[in-house]
Amino acid sequence: MPVVIPDETLCEAGLTEREGLVEIACRLFEAGRLTLWSGARLAQLSRVAFEQELQARQIPLYRPTVADLQADLDALDQLGI
Repeated sequence: MPVVIPDETLCEAGLTEREGLVEIACRLFEAGRLTLWSGARLAQLSRVAFEQELQARQIPLYRPTVADLQADLDALDQLGI
């Protein structure tokens, strides 16, 4: 289903259609609603270009969880570190 954003709204936001699409993809990624790859596809960018857009907006690429930290600590314990 296509989503239509009126030209006036984009103009008011100071965005071109392309910039609006990238902005929406970045904000959906930031909210945890899209994966990195899905966001890149929505923005019609390569993964690397999408990562650069996220970094420009200071949106973290990776959000480690407590479970991730625990898995890392367990792995370090198994290695004897």
